Amino acid sequence: MTENYTALYEQHKIAGASFTDFGGWQMPLKYSSELAEHHAVRKAAGLFDLSHMGEVWVTGPDAGAFLDYALAGKLSAVAVGKAKYSLICHEDGGIIDDLITYRLPAAADGTAKYLVVPNAGNAKIVAAELAKRAAGFDVTVEDVSAETSLIAVQGPNAEAILLTLVPAEQQSLVTELKYYAAVEVGIAVNGTVQKLLLARTGYTGEDGFEIYVPNEDAAGLWEALLEAGAGQGLIPAGLACRDSLRLEAGMPLYGNELSRDGNPYAAGLGPVVSLAKESDFIGKAVLAELKALGAGSTSGRKLVGLKGLGRRAGRSHYPVLKDGNVVGEVTSGQPSPTLGYPIALAYVDVEHSEPGTALNIDLRGKPEPFEVVQLPFYKRPK
Repeated sequence: MTENYTALYEQHKIAGASFTDFGGWQMPLKYSSELAEHHAVRKAAGLFDLSHMGEVWVTGPDAGAFLDYALAGKLSAVAVGKAKYSLICHEDGGIIDDLITYRLPAAADGTAKYLVVPNAGNAKIVAAELAKRAAGFDVTVEDVSAETSLIAVQGPNAEAILLTLVPAEQQSLVTELKYYAAVEVGIAVNGTVQKLLLARTGYTGEDGFEIYVPNEDAAGLWEALLEAGAGQGLIPAGLACRDSLRLEAGMPLYGNELSRDGNPYAAGLGPVVSLAKESDFIGKAVLAELKALGAGSTSGRKLVGLKGLGRRAGRSHYPVLKDGNVVGEVTSGQPSPTLGYPIALAYVDVEHSEPGTALNIDLRGKPEPFEVVQLPFYKRPK
């Protein structure tokens, strides 16, 4: 497999990052301590390179109708400047990817304009699938992933840090930006204010922003943010803490909680599927049948959160037990740095999925007590 490198690879090397392969990309796993990076995001701010993610523009008169057909959600109803979490599914209801779609101001000719952001390992697959599904629609599907970088600043101090780089007359665009919304705003990079797409989204459970920037300006923006955050506790953060942060927030990861063999209802993502929208969409018939089953899973299992009652953590693929019998499987698990006890996401038989249910995780032959809890494990203070 060809190794891919983001435009910020040299910055990560200089900062002493340890690298790991993720979706074919060499990405920073951590810079020093993954625990320190995790706590920095919860208490101050962390800076993430997310340039391995994909970016696909969908524009044209039929853009909204096309996305209603291609994705499980009703994207035509998204207001300009807002974003929506959605899924792209196969005909059989299996999940190709979960993704975020932004609706931006109309193009110069007045037609709708959307930015679809798939996960790193699925970016090319999603772009190709969207292009294929576009047949018969008056839309243009343009994959700009190779020329676009994505930088995220996440944490309680994220807004204050970002404001130091935004002209005074535009700062209200940042302070008034709501969660799951995006706006073009001027940000100072290399001594020049550039108009960049700023989104108030993230994958950590904290407040924060994701900034889309051309590759050639990514290093300048990265360094500008680090300098701006020097007195605000900002440090670069890698994929290791990103995983522990998203797990605490109960957010699914494709390849762990979501897969080609899974479906939205078993994963607890039923509200993402818009069976009520007028138009047909790929996978609708099967997803309607799955919803009617109640559990939404042909295997009779449901994704739940598990809180450890001891000190040992479950890991991906460890069996979940009830009275010594296997009733599920862990998809993600580790000790929670914020909460101080082990947590896990797992698919378990529906009859054992109610909060308060006592279960065990088989830790290499030794049962460890866990309890089903309501997700998310962690909610940031208001």
